[in-house]
Amino acid sequence: MLPVSETLRKVLASLAFAAFALPAAATELPGPVVTSSWLAAHRADVQVVEVRSDFASFTKQPVFDKDAKAGTKTLVDVGGHLPGARLVDFKDVRTERLLGERKTKFLAPEGGDFQARMQAAGVLAEKPIVIVPVGQTISDVDEGLRLYWTFKLRGEDHVAVLDGGVAGWLAEGREVSTAPVAPAKGTWRSGVDRPEYVATSDQVADASTTQSMQLVDARGLPQFFGTSKSPAVEGFGHVAGAKAFAPELLTRSSNGALYFHPPKVYEALMRATGIDPEAPTAAYCNTGHLASGAWFVMSEIMGNRSTRLYDGSMSLWTREKRPLVSVQ
Repeated sequence: MLPVSETLRKVLASLAFAAFALPAAATELPGPVVTSSWLAAHRADVQVVEVRSDFASFTKQPVFDKDAKAGTKTLVDVGGHLPGARLVDFKDVRTERLLGERKTKFLAPEGGDFQARMQAAGVLAEKPIVIVPVGQTISDVDEGLRLYWTFKLRGEDHVAVLDGGVAGWLAEGREVSTAPVAPAKGTWRSGVDRPEYVATSDQVADASTTQSMQLVDARGLPQFFGTSKSPAVEGFGHVAGAKAFAPELLTRSSNGALYFHPPKVYEALMRATGIDPEAPTAAYCNTGHLASGAWFVMSEIMGNRSTRLYDGSMSLWTREKRPLVSVQ
């Protein structure tokens, strides 16, 4: 039998080795939305993934309007990025692929394809992801939300969105970089697909006639009523039975940045427009871009997990020659 001192030494050594061998506990994201103060405090524990259509802005200086008399400055144009951020081109968040026998644009990449795209952007496995949109327009906020939805669709749960985006980060005077990001091979892997995140054309058609799901149109009111249309859509108007949730309702503006509302505000807005925030829902728009905002609000902020996104949206619906309701 070993002496007590020797036994204790071996036990302590074993515990020390085990502690070294185990991975550090992953940082828990506080929810689907994180604030800039939270991100600043946990910057080393997460990976920042910025999504943009304007790649050039990633390495440009931000532009501020300075009021010499008041001694204040207001953000005019976003430039730069959070230090250490990885960059995803929004065009890589969607793709053209075969849907049945038809080539269809604006769809979520298949799991393996999406995995390859995120690895090419340097996204890592087993580290929480904070998606950072530009944060100045509804369109670029929805770019971040579309990427968020795609991560969730492909099995990733450790993901959140920065409230205010880069614009809010800059407006608060936090550190940014204009240095190019060196290419790095990521290790992120797609998980088990979640078909319950997607609404198909047939499901939307059934919801239109039987009210099996609530339909939420996330486009502007002129497109909803059919007085104008997107070039990506072949007809005017909306799906019969749909309720409008205009993109202008998605955020509030402060100091040049866009921020999400509290849940109680979204609930009031939805009920005022005839939308039941708790009902099974399919959100759509022209191409599935703006609908990401309505999906995110209902599914993630308000907790309605019976919310789907109609991938392809009106672009697909009208190519299939399905019916529309229009004032014209």
